[in-house]
Amino acid sequence: MRIIVISGLSGSGKSVALKVLEDTGFYCVDNLPAALLPETVEYLRMSGVTDVAISIDARSGAGIPGLPNDLERLRQRYDLRVLFLTAKDATLVRRFSETRRRHPLATGDRSLEECIRAEREMLERISANSHLMDTSDLSANNLRTWIKDFLELSSANFTLVFESFGFKHGIPMDADLVFDMRCLPNPHYDVTLKPLTGRDGPVIAYLQSQSVVQEMLADIHAYVAKWLPAYIKDNRNYFTVGLGCTGGQHRSVYFAETLADLFSEQQQVLIRHRELT
Repeated sequence: MRIIVISGLSGSGKSVALKVLEDTGFYCVDNLPAALLPETVEYLRMSGVTDVAISIDARSGAGIPGLPNDLERLRQRYDLRVLFLTAKDATLVRRFSETRRRHPLATGDRSLEECIRAEREMLERISANSHLMDTSDLSANNLRTWIKDFLELSSANFTLVFESFGFKHGIPMDADLVFDMRCLPNPHYDVTLKPLTGRDGPVIAYLQSQSVVQEMLADIHAYVAKWLPAYIKDNRNYFTVGLGCTGGQHRSVYFAETLADLFSEQQQVLIRHRELT
């Protein structure tokens, strides 16, 4: 039985994620009270359901504190993964303003910003051992693609994620390590390379010809390789390495693709390109 639990902040895209899973053939349960998770999983198992997606969030209120322990017990019996969607405060405020929806934790004397902070604190223990996705700068279409990539992961205990991004759009909140490529030669200033990305042959050839690029690549590879066993030993299921350049089109994309290839023989890897559509 394959179980995916979706949690995260209100306004971060949980409904989009659940819809993708439903379209993929998962039996989906939205807004399940956290305390009912074990019984619901057992009922669905007895009913013969094999792929289950369950959305649990702050609306569960008093049931949230016991959820991490329930998830750990289920993880020992089933192929269970937890997907936690998050976003920057400013993004969440803008989304609520655009949709004019009421925050689930709203009260008469609590501002929207205070509701968001309270929700982060309430869900902190759930996010600690989940696969994080920062949707702040993602379109709905990109989020759907990332969810589908997440579904293709096997049930391996650990996944190493390489995520490219542009610093001008902000640092991704889901990154555990962040490396800065902005000091390196920039293909953006070559008129023939500007419209391309770090996945295209001419850009790859240009960056491979730069000794300083190869030196930084070797340093980052050595650093991650040295310290990755310690992070794995810390009982992490996912670890995200953020690789940033100015616009997130050339250098960071090349680094993410190259490092993922270097580590793919030892670890299950996942590549994300935040700024590529």
